[in-house]
Amino acid sequence: MTTGRLRLLGQLFYTFLRMGPVTFGGGYAMIPVIEREVTVKRRWIEEHEMSEVLSVSGSAPGGIGVNAAAFIGYRLAGMPGAASAIVGITLPTFIIAILLSAGYAVFGGYAKIEAALQGIHAAVFGLILVAAYRMGRNAVYDMTTFLSAACTVVLLISASIHPLFLIASGIWAGISFVIVKQKLGMVVRLNKDADTGAEADGSSAPKVPAYADYYIADGI
Repeated sequence: MTTGRLRLLGQLFYTFLRMGPVTFGGGYAMIPVIEREVTVKRRWIEEHEMSEVLSVSGSAPGGIGVNAAAFIGYRLAGMPGAASAIVGITLPTFIIAILLSAGYAVFGGYAKIEAALQGIHAAVFGLILVAAYRMGRNAVYDMTTFLSAACTVVLLISASIHPLFLIASGIWAGISFVIVKQKLGMVVRLNKDADTGAEADGSSAPKVPAYADYYIADGI
């Protein structure tokens, strides 16, 4: 293993290790921190790629924060990168959860402790709203995606439907919408940054995102 690859694995481990102790609430509350670190500071992946990582991470079993770390680590350094990111993001949380559980068993009945927990709940809610806004900014870019998102929210609130069913329905709905638009000769946009105009030859086939070349070159 080359020195550069070892350095990258160390950076993945250290980057995600620092996120664990400061992202209260886990899950979607971690998304703003992960996004800022990997797209703005480190520039490991592009912003539109991050929205796709979050979509896949939210659809897969397990916590979205850990899933996102695994996808990002694998994207950069394969299986060793995924392992480094997962260990980094889970290790501090595991240790802190044990310490907090022991502390809450002793001090949980105190009024100030209860008040502090209520304040943490409010802060976590705000972090989740920020994560939802940033994901929506990249995922909702036309009337079709807006209606899909709105219908999903309405169904989750008004009906007892398992989220897994909605995710599966979203997959088939997305494929169906693209097929119908192509049949009608409409321009198909597969992401927010896609060209809204037709191809130079007059066809309406969607352009393949430039970053797809990376996966093709690597045989993925």
